[in-house]
Amino acid sequence: MRVFSCGTCDNRLFFENSVCVTCGSALGYWRERGEIVVVDDAGRFVDPEGFIWHVCVNLNLSGCTWLTRIEGSACEACALTRVRPADDDPVGLAQLPVAESAKRHLLVELDRLGLSYVPRAADPVGGLCFDMLSSVGENVVIGHADGVITIDLAEGDDAHRAKVQSEMAEPYRTMLGHLRHEVGHYMQSLHVTGETLERARELFGDETVSYADAIDRHYAEGPPEDWAERHISTYATMHPFEDFAETFAHVLHIHDTVDTARWNGLLTVDPEAFSLFGDLVTGVWMPLSTALNQINRSMGSDDLYPFVIPPPVLAKLDFVDSLRRR
Repeated sequence: MRVFSCGTCDNRLFFENSVCVTCGSALGYWRERGEIVVVDDAGRFVDPEGFIWHVCVNLNLSGCTWLTRIEGSACEACALTRVRPADDDPVGLAQLPVAESAKRHLLVELDRLGLSYVPRAADPVGGLCFDMLSSVGENVVIGHADGVITIDLAEGDDAHRAKVQSEMAEPYRTMLGHLRHEVGHYMQSLHVTGETLERARELFGDETVSYADAIDRHYAEGPPEDWAERHISTYATMHPFEDFAETFAHVLHIHDTVDTARWNGLLTVDPEAFSLFGDLVTGVWMPLSTALNQINRSMGSDDLYPFVIPPPVLAKLDFVDSLRRR
């Protein structure tokens, strides 16, 4: 994630900032230009063409600072949320900001990488939307179906997430990771067609095999012993759909972390200078992630990136990244 600056005092800002901590200016995210701008006391911003923008109506509900053209309306990011917790669900509402913040982060990354999507409002059958569900009174299964991404808001609670992570023996589990994975399913349905479908089958396998049977086999038998030679995670071994989604998530993990390192002066290389994503991974990401893992260990923490990338996975990463160039 890039670093921004305050339009009033030039102080350094970050994507999550709603107020400049130096001068106290209220802030809004202007998606049209990918900038954080200063808004007035009424939450308004006037752009260079004279159009007035307003801070999202969900500022106090989910901490959203994105700007919208219509006063009192939801921004483009919030409009993608189809379902949220009821007003009489204080636990769910308290968990909502974590998920919405991660979703906004995801959307900015998709914008930056040029990965297009169709909102549900434009395509009521297969368009993208998010059901942010509270598991206080019901069991919620995280997943994707026909453009609808379902998220269990309890995953925003550190204790709950750590418990599930331990039970599932997962090396990595975050709200942003869930969103990246699930939107990967959507992106596959949207962008993997024709010639790209044939190449995807060569790399990931035949996606037409029974998903239900694959789930039963995975949880009954676990991953194959040699899974690490061809897959980024054990979950990726379950079905070609999951392999693609896991790989897509890692493309976003890597792009975002490398970009953040560059904006913070840890790297001088421009990621877009690499024509092949695999070259970025081997030349920049592998040494960077190794260093970051060592830094985490110096603090007594787990590795930041607890994954190994063998050549077959590198080819998958390269393919997934190439979709944004088509």
